[in-house]
Amino acid sequence: MASIRRSSLALALLLAAATAVAQPTRVRGKITDVQGDMFTVDQKTHVHVGDKTEIVYTQPIALADIKPGDFLGVTSNKAADGSLTAYEVRRFPKPLNPGHRPFDGRNDQTMTNATVGATVQSVTSDGQAGRVLTLNYDGGSQKIVVPENASISMLVPGKRDHLVRGAPVNLTMDGSGMALRVQVSAP
Repeated sequence: MASIRRSSLALALLLAAATAVAQPTRVRGKITDVQGDMFTVDQKTHVHVGDKTEIVYTQPIALADIKPGDFLGVTSNKAADGSLTAYEVRRFPKPLNPGHRPFDGRNDQTMTNATVGATVQSVTSDGQAGRVLTLNYDGGSQKIVVPENASISMLVPGKRDHLVRGAPVNLTMDGSGMALRVQVSAP
């Protein structure tokens, strides 16, 4: 009986280790060096780019370019009263992970991936112009204020030429350091 338990435990540990190795790693930061097919993020993470690496570029757009029915990914700061203020708005070509959740495990930041129900230009109680997006997803909706200084962009196919020093990246890579997908913005 003990032998069966040890075998079961060994198998469980082996499967857990294999699963951990198979999970891609997420890296966010700025490119600090580029050498051929390799670049470095924040002077510590070395990333290889291969033929199968998907590169997408965040091309700036105006809020007026966003229409009802578009699918967005919006990263927001969450105030104590629960209100959301966007600091990054991305229009995606197709729906990706719809929903609303904490961002990077933080309670004061959220990620909302959803379809635009409405965009509203209004005047706030203090006389300032306000821009509000209503985003709808299965099981709910969110109203998010979009300040003038929020980054607004759409994802377009990128190329290796976009991977330059100072460029912000958000990527996933496998255990060998090979980039699976790189989202890059202008420096």
